[in-house]
Amino acid sequence: MSITSLAPVTRDVRDLLTAEELVAVTATVQLNNPVMATRLAEAIVLEAVKFEAACASNPSGRLVPSRVVDEGWHALILHTRVKAALASRLGYFVHHVPEAPDPGRRDPNVLLATQAAIEAAGYVPDPKLWGGPSDTSIPVAASCQHSPGGPEGSCAGSGEGDGPSGPN
Repeated sequence: MSITSLAPVTRDVRDLLTAEELVAVTATVQLNNPVMATRLAEAIVLEAVKFEAACASNPSGRLVPSRVVDEGWHALILHTRVKAALASRLGYFVHHVPEAPDPGRRDPNVLLATQAAIEAAGYVPDPKLWGGPSDTSIPVAASCQHSPGGPEGSCAGSGEGDGPSGPN
């Protein structure tokens, strides 16, 4: 008799970026957040890459980053060559499509759904980085919280929000 496990395979997100790419995007997060430790900035970038992977695996999933993960995602977006290389590795380019703010459109369960999509893509989300828009336990310069996706299966949302310190 044999026992088999159907546990999902967990992937290493570091396989999606080169060391140089990770250093470059992490440096951008730190440039925007000068007092942030390198380890935290890197964790935020890696979480943004997991978000990209989840969006690429589920392009119509209406996924959104947390306020903290959004800091890493915006840094990634600024590095167009890194973003293009990541899209090539994932087999899908995740677009950022800003929308006009609309607090009534926000789904309070969307961050949980996004974390579930990250797990479905084979990665383990870091729950400390997925707090709601009013959670300021990790201060970041990002001043927006995205609402569920825009057109083109973008996994992107609006730039709504009133800053990193206040609820939005």
